[in-house]
Amino acid sequence: MQKNFSLSASVLENSEVIVTGVSAATQARRSPTPVAIIKKQDLIKVTATNLIDLLSHKPGISQLSTGPAISKPIIRGLGYNRVVVLNDGIRQEGQQWGDEHGIEIDEYSVQKVEILKGPASLMYGSDAMAGVINIFTNVPVAQGTWKASITSNYQTNNRLRGTGINIGGYGVKGFNWNAYGTLKAAADYTNKYDGRVYNSKFKEADFGGYMGWNGSWGYSHLVFSQFGMKTGIVEGERDNDGKFIKPLPGGGDALPTEDDFNSITPQIPWQQIVHRKIVSDNSFRVGDGRLSMVLGYQNNQRTEYGNVDDPREKELFFDLGTVTYNVAYHFKEKNHWNSSIGISGMSQMNKNKGAEVLIPEYHLFDIGGFYFLQRSFDKLTLSGGLRFDSRSLNSKELMEGVDIKFAGFKKQYSNFSGSAGISYLASKQVILKFNIARGYRAPSIAELASNGTHEGTNRYEYGDEQLKSETSLQLDGGLEWTTEHLSFSASLFYNSISNFIFYNKLASVSGGDSLVDVDGDLITAFKFSQQNAVLSGAEFTLDIHPHPLDWLHFENTFSFVNGRFREELEGSKNIPFVPAARLLSDIRGDFFPKGKTIRNLFIKLELEQTFVQQHPFTGYNTETATPSYSLIHAGAGTDIISKGKTLFSIYFTGTNLGDVAYQNHLNRLKYAAVNNATGRIGVFNMGRNFSFKINIPLSGHLGKAG
Repeated sequence: MQKNFSLSASVLENSEVIVTGVSAATQARRSPTPVAIIKKQDLIKVTATNLIDLLSHKPGISQLSTGPAISKPIIRGLGYNRVVVLNDGIRQEGQQWGDEHGIEIDEYSVQKVEILKGPASLMYGSDAMAGVINIFTNVPVAQGTWKASITSNYQTNNRLRGTGINIGGYGVKGFNWNAYGTLKAAADYTNKYDGRVYNSKFKEADFGGYMGWNGSWGYSHLVFSQFGMKTGIVEGERDNDGKFIKPLPGGGDALPTEDDFNSITPQIPWQQIVHRKIVSDNSFRVGDGRLSMVLGYQNNQRTEYGNVDDPREKELFFDLGTVTYNVAYHFKEKNHWNSSIGISGMSQMNKNKGAEVLIPEYHLFDIGGFYFLQRSFDKLTLSGGLRFDSRSLNSKELMEGVDIKFAGFKKQYSNFSGSAGISYLASKQVILKFNIARGYRAPSIAELASNGTHEGTNRYEYGDEQLKSETSLQLDGGLEWTTEHLSFSASLFYNSISNFIFYNKLASVSGGDSLVDVDGDLITAFKFSQQNAVLSGAEFTLDIHPHPLDWLHFENTFSFVNGRFREELEGSKNIPFVPAARLLSDIRGDFFPKGKTIRNLFIKLELEQTFVQQHPFTGYNTETATPSYSLIHAGAGTDIISKGKTLFSIYFTGTNLGDVAYQNHLNRLKYAAVNNATGRIGVFNMGRNFSFKINIPLSGHLGKAG
């Protein structure tokens, strides 16, 4: 049942327990690091086309998108291998170095998300420099009960239709389980400038669940899942009239038909992703403490098809297998001290099975040990710890005829990381927070050894095996002020990064772009490089809930990031892929909290103001500035009640009601081919979209608990 967003709910949310980045379950308001909590009942109200699209509405969180199916999380201006995504206790490994490689997690299966903003290498090792997105899909129901839900969504713009079914139970003797399945598909989306965007379609089929036992001794769960997606890759090629074209066998092209636009089957070029995962999640009482042990295996198969003359040819086929482990002992609380010690890491192997190769085959082994300590006083919470990581990488040589495509090499990386933080309850209304953290990231295989191109990027990429590890030192300061009718929070950060890795265009000897001939096509060449950099910014929230109008809520968030290199590169000091400043303001009314037929009715109107991004990385013609835009969204929803039980919940939303033609700065399609008819560069984001969503909850008893 959806609760009102009144003061009591706001206070309750701030008091919710988090488990991300801490030794023991901790109230969110007591955590020195900023952690956002997103619950299932909040996720279901948002209109989105994928999971990261859902989460990008939170302050400080953005998405790097390649069409509606593919989104990568960006936390405070950092993404790719600088964000760790956890799912059911293990880190998600799916070739996240790639621009068009999204997160392989079923949107409808998610029960809760915790987002930690700031370096979290202490608990999660290499890559957690920007933060952690912790996604919970399997949460046990109350003992002696079973629960199920059926969620269905239809969106008008790209005719998206999706249905997810989730059912779980918890027997009286401790056996508990869950199972879910999802089908989702969409045709090509549309906007005012481009019309139907050819080959932006996708389809998805997922399933998963868990089973296990809980008891006084702890718990043991076996978790499994499979994510499957086929998605088109938008190239943006057009004829002289500005209409999209599709390639034909033999080298010709033609205009897509109406059936082509309406089809949910991706056309050349397209990619297929299959991500399978099995996890053993355990927690045992050992002595006076608790031993947690999470072991997992995941296999990510990513195939790209781009040969119109041989549509079945697998041009690229990455086969990535990863074993992860996380073992920690949590000591019994003593004199308000909580502490834990543990090791975590992974063993990873990549194989190439396609006609072409972009990265070499390799084996990686990662291990790290950490100690975390936390002390709670009456008004004060202290936390901190240290970690040491070691990573070994063995890259295999590959010959193409008499030429060396990849030179074999071995690398060893190691580093210390840590954090120290404090939160102080200055009064019943005010909480002050401060945290300092050191992050660490070893270079990815793509940054070290890339030598090739693939359909999703239109770049020829060269790695550099001499790259050093990135390290960061980040300062975070925060304030939360809550009164009966107003809540305000501010979170400021300063992040200094040494050896920041990025790619830039290579210049030719004549001064223009360096181009590589790939099967008759000239592709722009890029190479990975390093520079010291600084990112700083802030997030602010203001919620007003005036008395006696307790049903009225005026909620506002504002976030911005500024990223700069220490030294100028080709006339620019700006870091690439930094999101524009954004203001979200919505006014909402909540009605009938105890209604007998209609309950928890809400109506809201939202303004999304994205400001001009006038600090692009213009070096080597890498980025351009992006104009500002304003979007208006609206929504309404309610629970339908009979005999005190919810029969179903319905949600109507409209996004971009003004049908504004805009390009987000982190929309990769912004740099697609020019429209010769209008002179506009790239492909624009989705236009006006209406969404209808229904959720049907079911529940019952399995027996009398006890």
